[in-house]
Amino acid sequence: MSILLSPLQIGPIEIANRVVVAPMCQYSAIDGRMNDWHRMHLMQFAVSGPGLVMIEATGVVPQGRISAGCVGLYDDAQEAALAGIVASCKTYGEARIGIQLSHSGRKGSSDVPWRGGRPIAPEAGGWVTSAPSAIPFADDWPAPAEMDIAEIQATIAAFVASAERAFRAGCDLVEVHAAHGYLLHEFLSPISNMRDDAYGGSADRRMRFPLEVIAAVRAICPADRAIGVRLTGSDWSPLGIGMDEAARFAVAAREAGAQYACVTSGGIRPDIPVPVSPGYQLGFASDIRRRSGIVTRAVGMILDGRQAESALADGHADHVAIARGFLDNPRWVWRAAEQLGVSLERVPQYRRAAARVWPGHALVHPPTLPNV
Repeated sequence: MSILLSPLQIGPIEIANRVVVAPMCQYSAIDGRMNDWHRMHLMQFAVSGPGLVMIEATGVVPQGRISAGCVGLYDDAQEAALAGIVASCKTYGEARIGIQLSHSGRKGSSDVPWRGGRPIAPEAGGWVTSAPSAIPFADDWPAPAEMDIAEIQATIAAFVASAERAFRAGCDLVEVHAAHGYLLHEFLSPISNMRDDAYGGSADRRMRFPLEVIAAVRAICPADRAIGVRLTGSDWSPLGIGMDEAARFAVAAREAGAQYACVTSGGIRPDIPVPVSPGYQLGFASDIRRRSGIVTRAVGMILDGRQAESALADGHADHVAIARGFLDNPRWVWRAAEQLGVSLERVPQYRRAAARVWPGHALVHPPTLPNV
């Protein structure tokens, strides 16, 4: 019996298997609204077997987007666009649908990656970014404005309002983004948070704002939906967050209402090297799972079904998220099932390509285990 392809309970919801399509920014929205690109992008995954499909990092306010091409969820038109795409995914696929809510902080107002991802000045169509302290993301980036208490409270309210929109639009869960160098991670990390008030200094004070966001979102979460958090296991710098502090935050996040944690790392500054290799973040997930007791998701260079199955069997995590592997092959789950010798039913429109009915399957996908 495959662990990877067995069900998992996250709070009140069950996902059919432990494969998650990770949130992947597409930088293709118009005024924050999702469109046909997002419909195509998400539906190809929703009909291909994962237990959960996560919608990309979505700004809770206009200046919380990474770029002008990023998705937002702060007006009615954006909510309507999201609702239509969620409905399409659920009509034709069986995956649960989640959304990652985010504020980009000092990494916002940037160009799209295929144009270099450089910061855009307000006079060129960008905006002034906000952060816990007036410390730029990199030496050649503009300094953000330091957030005051009123802006912190307004941002908590914005996360709540966007979560309410997400639930109305049909999302099964909401993930609070507190990693990858964006605003909530900026408050957590001593590299970017130099405040001397109630939101800076000690680890407990640096955790305060993200925990207030999690608690506020949990307070409006319907009884049949779930919330989680994406957190960092390491800043990859002795000056930043390490595993002890990450584990403390995971425990506090669980107590504040998070029902799972997706464990990632890096992103607080571009000049801190990250030693990327297959499964390079599994140790962080394993430690968080052991020390916090929260349902844990692992992510980062998980390449195929056998590697994912081993990660779960070894106790590193409860489920795994795949990003670029799905961009490379939207049928990642089908290949994983074949590698693990599991018979996985496909949506009826695509069953003619299964090994049991298509002789060409064995030629295109030479089996390592008996075909199913």
